[in-house]
Amino acid sequence: MLNFVSEAAEAAQPNLSLVSIDPGTIVFTLINTLIIFLIFRIFLFKPVGKILDKRKEMAASAIKDAEEAKAKAEAAEKEYNESLANAKAEAAEIVKQATLRAQKREEEIVNEANKKAADIRAKAEENIERDKQRALNEVKDQISELVVMAAGKVVEKEISASDNEELISKFLSEVGAAD
Repeated sequence: MLNFVSEAAEAAQPNLSLVSIDPGTIVFTLINTLIIFLIFRIFLFKPVGKILDKRKEMAASAIKDAEEAKAKAEAAEKEYNESLANAKAEAAEIVKQATLRAQKREEEIVNEANKKAADIRAKAEENIERDKQRALNEVKDQISELVVMAAGKVVEKEISASDNEELISKFLSEVGAAD
């Protein structure tokens, strides 16, 4: 198209020099430039502008999504740290409770053992006392038998009053020593 314009300009003015200012050419060039600008604006700038706007929106959306994901990750990390702290506190409490229960059970076992030992000691003392009583009763029975035998022998013999008193005091001293 430019060739056509330049040929038309040469045909209209055959003797002109190469460098000249022609108002017709300037107007024609301005009109051509305006037409090209409008064509570019309609077919190039608007679609490219729409594409750039869409890309800008996509980038803004991606940034927004990334910020939301970062906020969610920070919240999840905070929640995890809180859960971890709670779990540690719970574990410490469980260990503390288990230690207290173990100490309590230890005290119960010691108390039961002491009680059983006291019961065994009391039974042993009762058995000793019973055996002691039985032995004393046996000794008393034997003494009674001896007294009866001695009395039988005394009856067989005639005893003087002094011998009788000596036997009685001797018997009483033996019986008194046995108790």
